[in-house]
Amino acid sequence: MNILRFRTSSDKEPRWGWHTNERVGLLQGSPFEQFRREEATLPLDEVELLAPVQPGKIICVGRNYPSHAAEMQREIPDLPLVFLKPPSSVIGPGAAILIPPQSQQVEHEAELALVIGSTGRWIKPDEVDEHILGYTIANDVTARDLQQGDGQWTRSKSFDTFCPIGPWIETEFDPADAMITCTVNGQMRQMGSTRDMVFTIRKLVAFISSIMTLHPGDVVLSGTPAGVGQLHDGDDVAIEIENLGVLTNTVRSETRGN
Repeated sequence: MNILRFRTSSDKEPRWGWHTNERVGLLQGSPFEQFRREEATLPLDEVELLAPVQPGKIICVGRNYPSHAAEMQREIPDLPLVFLKPPSSVIGPGAAILIPPQSQQVEHEAELALVIGSTGRWIKPDEVDEHILGYTIANDVTARDLQQGDGQWTRSKSFDTFCPIGPWIETEFDPADAMITCTVNGQMRQMGSTRDMVFTIRKLVAFISSIMTLHPGDVVLSGTPAGVGQLHDGDDVAIEIENLGVLTNTVRSETRGN
């Protein structure tokens, strides 16, 4: 099932919904608790899709694809290399990624993301699936020049709009072997498969949950394949993951103070 958050022209607050055959239906209740599906009657192109979750925290994994580690001229880590992005960096499909005036090299990173469905700590690998609501697409936007200059990653990963997520959460997705592609203005930049991950989804969640409690709505970004590249004002970036959909965003330069 595709779970989404959306708004119509008459809505003041976001709503939970589900999607099938280019139609959207309401979810009565929360996907993290009990809910009831209403008939899908709203045309998909008549609703505003929002980020499909408002995470309490966003945990990211670096260098989880050998090809990306190689292009960064870095070693593959012995253990998952984790870092955080703030919830304030989240935007939804169609929203603009803003290039901040502090950076001259903002880049895209196409990633498979998972959404935690139930609270867990010290989750065993064979129990991970029970704690996952579903999967979605993310763009771990990075100010590469700031990342390299700072030596640690917080500033470069944390600007507002640096975590597009969407378009929905797929609860039946199989993360074992799915193609990930990223195009900018229609030109291919990234292509890889989730089968190439150094650490599988189950290993990642087990490792992360040994550090911190995972709560419903938390999001884990599982790493990016090779081909990351610079974004410029006016670009259109599209990330597609097989059997998940397409996440599209525009790129705009941010004016200082606006």
